[in-house]
Order: sequence, then structure tokens, then C-alpha cells
Amino acid sequence: MRFGILLLMVLEITSCTKKVEHAQHTVVSEKYTCPMHPQIIQDKPGACPICGMDLVKMSSSAGADGSIMLSESQIKLANISTIPTRLENMGENILLTGKLVVDEEQTEVVSSRVQGRIEKLFFKETGQQVKQGQPLYEIYSESLLTLQQEYLLAFRQVEELKEDRYKSFVTSAEKKLMLLGMTKEQIDQLAKHKIANSRITFYAPASGVIARIDATEGQYVSEGSALYRIEKLDKVWVESELYPGESSLVKTGDIVKVKISGYENIPIDGEVTFLSPEYKQGSQIITLRALINNPQHDFLPGMQATVILSHSEKKVVALPSDAVIRDARGSHIWILENNGAFKPRMVKTGLENYDKVEITDGVMEHENVVITGAYLLYSELVLKKGGDPMAGHHH
Repeated sequence: MRFGILLLMVLEITSCTKKVEHAQHTVVSEKYTCPMHPQIIQDKPGACPICGMDLVKMSSSAGADGSIMLSESQIKLANISTIPTRLENMGENILLTGKLVVDEEQTEVVSSRVQGRIEKLFFKETGQQVKQGQPLYEIYSESLLTLQQEYLLAFRQVEELKEDRYKSFVTSAEKKLMLLGMTKEQIDQLAKHKIANSRITFYAPASGVIARIDATEGQYVSEGSALYRIEKLDKVWVESELYPGESSLVKTGDIVKVKISGYENIPIDGEVTFLSPEYKQGSQIITLRALINNPQHDFLPGMQATVILSHSEKKVVALPSDAVIRDARGSHIWILENNGAFKPRMVKTGLENYDKVEITDGVMEHENVVITGAYLLYSELVLKKGGDPMAGHHH
């Protein structure tokens, strides 16, 4: 009896010892990492040596093949989106340094319609923005004063004599005033108040930037004298230089991609409108000019730009550059599988341009590939698996 009790006690102690050993083994196998720096992995809790954050226990919820399951809310928070792969045209690129300049065809020169004295300039500095219809300058003109008086005389005759034959005199006098720059509203005020104004305000004929001011207050100007130069910015030119070997890659009417300093992430289209027919003096360079739409006036003359010429196009499977993750083992992408899991896959890349990467091996048409949030998925995989998460993956 005593022997049986003793045997049971030995077995129980042995069992407890094994449980403790197993528990100790489990603790030792646990790994801890930093949420902000997943490359930091330790065997015990502590602080991140980089940012000082508390280390968290690594999860083992990632699949053995590296696949990750995320909820809909997690996908939205991580801004993960996919597109089906397809064949598209892709060519080699040549990058040309360029600069934005004023579209000379959109330049407005404001000149005086009459002889007189500049009483006031409403814009006195170059570089200021002006909108169509804003006051530009005020002028005293005896000829304008005389024409106003003629208009009032004809208008008074119509009112007093009430004969239709005098209406033609009013119409003729009104046309003369409008030809000299007075607006219909100004003439209506003249008819209403019946007082000729010796100082007449003239308004901006177009919106743009004041590029030049050729008059000063108090200056006498003659008819046709230039007063302002207004450069419109609804469209701008980008000019760059081509070498002889590059000139055959583009022709007038082609659409080229342009990246403007400060807006590099948004390549815009430019239409080639001019290729100089001769080389610059003392060089083997010709000028390329492309027209860019600028409705919001975001792009200003003087900004640096890059013109992208594509050539030797071919049909390839291409993905946005952000879809391809590169590490020590090579390149890989993330595939959205039919069961909703995101799975990494090693690929081989080929041609690359400013925003696309050719995939030569590892993916087929119509597969759903992650194009935004791929780096977050990679970080999540590092966080959950630790070490080299792509170990064991092959092309």
C-alpha cells in the first residue's frame, strides 16, 4: 500500500516537472519585437533600442506560406488596393531636363487707347496676379472728355426733341467711346448722371501675371503707348534640349509626360508643339517645346521640369513601382488570393521607367496584385514571422 502511494507521488512530481519544463520551453521560444521597428527581435520583453517603445509579443497568426488574412477595416486603414495584371505598352525612357516658360501666344500687351496723362496705376509691381475686369490704370484725356460731351449732347437732343433721327447720333457717339476703351457700364453711368468725367478708369482685358510696367503715374502717354504686359498662365510651355540621337524619337503633335518640380508624383501630359528646325548656334542641340494646360495656375514660369520620352515600346505585364518590394533576396509582390488572403510571391523584373516596372517572371495576366499598401503587408509579415520573412520563397 505504501509502495503504491509512493509510486503515485513520484509520477505526479515527474508530471509537474515536465509541465514546468514545457512551460519554460514555451517561454523561451517566444519572440518580442518593436511595433515601429519590426527588424528588432528579442527573446524577452524590453524596450526598443531605437525608439524606446515597449516590445510586444510576436504573433504566429501568419500562414506557413507567408499569407496574411486581414479584416475589411484593416484593409481600409492600411489603404490596400489591388488591380488585375494585364498586358500594356511599355518602353524605354529618356529623361530631358527642361524649364517652364511663358506661352508667348497667351501674352497680352495693354496699350493706351488715347493720348493723355496717367493719373493712377492700380498695379505698381511686377509679379502681381491680376484678374480680368480689375482696374489697371486711370487716365486724364481731353479727347475722351470731348467725346463724352458729344455723347451727352446727342443724348439730350433725343430726350428733348424726341425724334428718332437723333438716335443714330447717340449710337455713333457710344461706339466711339467704346472703341477708345470705355465699357458699356461706364457709358450707362454717363447717360444716367449726365456728367462728363475727366478721369477714366481702364480695366484688365485678361487674367494673368503683371510681367512688365512701362508707365509711371503723372507720365504723359500717346495713343498706342505700351503700359502693361500681362502673361496668361492658363497654358505654359516647357522647353528642353534634344541631342541629335534623340531628335528622331519625337515629332510635333506627340504627347509626352512631364514631371514638374514640386509635383513629381503627378506626371502630366504635354503636347509637343515645336521642334526647332536648326541647331543652336555653336552646338548640336535643338529645342523641344511642349504645351501644358494649367487651369489652376499651379505651374509658374521658371519651375524646373523633366520631359520623359518613351521609345521601343512593347507589350509586357507591368505594375506600379510601389507594388514591387525589394530586399536582400530580390523582388516580390503581394497577390490577393481567392480565399481573401494576401500572399507574397517572388518575381523577376525587367524594364523600369518613371512609374512602372516590367514583371518578366512570377505573375500571369488577370491576377490581383496589391498596388498600394504592399510595404505595410511586408512589415506585418516581418512582425509576425520575424527574421527573414521571405526565406524559403523562390522565383
